[in-house]
Amino acid sequence: MSDLLETLQQEGVDPALLEAVQQYRAAHALPDALRPRIPSPAFTYYGKQVWEQALAALLCGENLLLAGGKATGKNVLAENLAAAFGRPAWDISFHVNMDAASLIGMDTFEGGQVKFRPGPVYRCAQSGGFGVLDEINMAKNEALAVLHAVLDFRRAIDVPGYERIPLAEETRFIATMNYGYAGTRELNEALTSRFAVIQMPTITEENLEKLLRAQFADLTDKYVHQLLCSSSTCKRNATAPKFPPKRWICAECWTLCAWMRRAWRAGRAGMGITNKAFDSYEQADPGRDRRPHPGQPDG
Repeated sequence: MSDLLETLQQEGVDPALLEAVQQYRAAHALPDALRPRIPSPAFTYYGKQVWEQALAALLCGENLLLAGGKATGKNVLAENLAAAFGRPAWDISFHVNMDAASLIGMDTFEGGQVKFRPGPVYRCAQSGGFGVLDEINMAKNEALAVLHAVLDFRRAIDVPGYERIPLAEETRFIATMNYGYAGTRELNEALTSRFAVIQMPTITEENLEKLLRAQFADLTDKYVHQLLCSSSTCKRNATAPKFPPKRWICAECWTLCAWMRRAWRAGRAGMGITNKAFDSYEQADPGRDRRPHPGQPDG
């Protein structure tokens, strides 16, 4: 059993699911040439329910859509899933100018001949890999239409002028998306219906502590408590105007811990939290009393 699967076992993930993943790995051998593409996750995703939902969906042959806000661990989970199943991963970052050729491939002129250069979706499909479709709702819906046959029951790529290519049995696609951020758009129902959707929750304090202790084993209880208190404060004040979101604190934990380990103090909180808000009011200490002093005008 891999280290990741052992961690999931310790976290109480359904043993039947973990056994099925091990059987899957044993039944689907991987060529040595593709082994370097198997991720070695820097972080472990903690969340028993989400893990069980994701494993069950992938074992049933479904593609996944991980939807949620920033710092909810969407890409961490996607990478962890590829590692858990022992499959090569292709990271495909979506943007507004993405087109079908960027995904499937395009004709190129090589050695005096026109040749087809496969795109990441094509290579992933042929190799039985896990394709991570990062920020899928950044691309225009017209560009995503080429994925319909890839993601539904047809499981094939039909490139005009070339042979129809069936997807390898092991191939899965894991898409991620944020809501309501600049540049994002709503996915159409035709595409969404081709995924099993998981709504990614914000990390709990219990799981945040596990993550901190796993990444920074030498972090003292004092600093762990301080970081958890900061996270808890953000959660309580989530509805307060101009208060830094909890996700900023979660993301800042790694900056703070790495700097504390090297005893570098200058500006660490500013660069990690307050300076990320390009507003002078938001850059002020979120914990200070914002009421005006006597004689000071309000606002």
